[in-house]
Amino acid sequence: MISKTRHTGIVVMNLSKSIFFYEKLGFKLDSRKIETGDYIDQLVGIKQTKLEWAKLKLPDNSLLELLQYHSHPLFNSNKIQESNRLGCSHIAFTVDNIETVINQIIINGGKSDRNFQVSPDGRVKVVYCYDLEGNILEIVEELK
Repeated sequence: MISKTRHTGIVVMNLSKSIFFYEKLGFKLDSRKIETGDYIDQLVGIKQTKLEWAKLKLPDNSLLELLQYHSHPLFNSNKIQESNRLGCSHIAFTVDNIETVINQIIINGGKSDRNFQVSPDGRVKVVYCYDLEGNILEIVEELK
């Protein structure tokens, strides 16, 4: 049985820019490495892979893994992911101040319409924002 979440991985076009973006949201760079060879080829199912990854950590020790495929880059022409697409929908983060985080996302190249919603039960403010690659970040402020 699963005992805990290890990390969440996101493929990015520019690892350094993405590290900077997530550091501005409170993540700290934990480790960074380039991988090639049989192990990574077998793991990801792509021959002659060269990828670089960075693991970023939050104060609660949760990890975000950013991966850049140097050997096999794919380009997302849409840049904004639809919320109803199959697969991973979004990553949700709890924040102290939703408006401050929305501003940081926009200042550092992400996107948001700034229109957060208060949940019907009045417990949280919530907004969908987008990182540099158009991945959905659900930003949640818990109300007292």
